[in-house]
Amino acid sequence: MNTSPDDKALVFDFKNGTDKEKPFRQIMLKYQERLYWHVRRMVVNHEDANDLIQNIFVKVWRGLDQFREDSQLYTWLYRIATNECLTFLDQRKKRAAMSLSEHEGLADQIKAERDFDGNKLEWKLQLAIQGLPEKQRLVFTLRYYDEMPYQEMSRILETSEGALKASYHHAAKKIEDFILNH
Repeated sequence: MNTSPDDKALVFDFKNGTDKEKPFRQIMLKYQERLYWHVRRMVVNHEDANDLIQNIFVKVWRGLDQFREDSQLYTWLYRIATNECLTFLDQRKKRAAMSLSEHEGLADQIKAERDFDGNKLEWKLQLAIQGLPEKQRLVFTLRYYDEMPYQEMSRILETSEGALKASYHHAAKKIEDFILNH
């Protein structure tokens, strides 16, 4: 699957134009919010998500000249964002020697949100998602929130569609159990 015509033009302008900032700004405007929410669902914390978005777009700036366009631009962007999230989460695990309290810490961050109401389904869903293993959380958020097809997820995560479907199924079952029992 190739990059959309608009994205193709933006990439072309970035690679061949004298003003790289203009097409780059357009790419940022087009994808920044989608990427922010993808990252935020993975790391929970707003400040961490903002820091990661900055790092992601620095990597995009540095790598866009080498983008081969054998996938859609947003697939490439999501792959960078996903890898940054996974690296961040791995580093956080190592720094904290991730104990069970780490997941409790994520739940505490959700509960600390100004509008938190533990009886509302959306908050229960967020708590359930944070209790999932990293890969299931990633697959669930890409499918549920971003409505990403398995084929596209497979390209981003470099995993078979069957494995992704199984991860999503297990995640959905765990979330259902959490919501029904809490």
